[in-house]
Amino acid sequence: MNPAAAGTLPAGCEALAPLITARLAPAAHGDLPRWLAALQALPDLAVDTASLGDTVTFDGPASAAQRRELMDALQALHPWRKGPFRLFGVDIDTEWRSDWKWQRVAPGLASLHGQRVLDVGCGNGYFGWRMLEAGAAEVVGVDPTIVFALQHRAVNHYARSSSNHVLPVRFEEMPEIEFDTVFSMGVIYHRRDPQEHTMRLFRHTRPGGQVVLESLVVAGPQALHPRDRYARMRNVHVVPTAAHLCRWLEAAGFDDARLTDETTTTTGEQRSTAWMRFQSLADSLQPGEPSRTVEGYPAPRRAVVVARKPV
Repeated sequence: MNPAAAGTLPAGCEALAPLITARLAPAAHGDLPRWLAALQALPDLAVDTASLGDTVTFDGPASAAQRRELMDALQALHPWRKGPFRLFGVDIDTEWRSDWKWQRVAPGLASLHGQRVLDVGCGNGYFGWRMLEAGAAEVVGVDPTIVFALQHRAVNHYARSSSNHVLPVRFEEMPEIEFDTVFSMGVIYHRRDPQEHTMRLFRHTRPGGQVVLESLVVAGPQALHPRDRYARMRNVHVVPTAAHLCRWLEAAGFDDARLTDETTTTTGEQRSTAWMRFQSLADSLQPGEPSRTVEGYPAPRRAVVVARKPV
């Protein structure tokens, strides 16, 4: 495995190869030599059972020494945000119980069977595996955070899938190719111009295709514009209402925007673990008052909105 190479790219994305190779060059980031060494240290193990269910699992025979090597290599790719995963008996207990989110998102979707899917802000590709389980033919994930792309390479070192891609690029760098379904989960509140984001989602959705927009939200008629941080996050420019999400999608050209879920985030779903040792949700809420953030804002809620691009 050459961990610094762009690798095989999905159709329509071949022009990204020089950008990806440069972004994964050891000199491009201070931690990249350590992360690339972790990929090289992954033990050679053969998968004999796999599951793309709640815990994405690739399993097979491994000695205690090989499991130790595997755990050390995977831990070197800390922090693991999305999951959970299980690789050869090593359980990666990620910060987010992303399986809980998928259980809320999946019931509101039209079928993904045979579809080509774009996942914007995909992290390490956990949701891509779930989309394949739901019948997608191919998932193209984009996320500029390098360590997330390398976490995906670590998992795919064993999965050897050519159907779930994680490209270390920004959404704005993607060629304007269309997909059957486009997901944007946990992204729009980081955008200074949310409407520009939904318009870009529109351009990447084929006529008749669906978009899935998931976001932090606040209850009530008014969006929240944090003065500095929101739940300790620096780059939250707006926390919309669910109605704002629907209006933004419809203003971009989508039809029939509908709310399919709205749920308060709990410290059971997002928390610090041995695989994500930084502060998490519990540290972002007021002590004794979990309905407010440390800044005094309403505590995190998340909503899912689904819409269609007209034919």
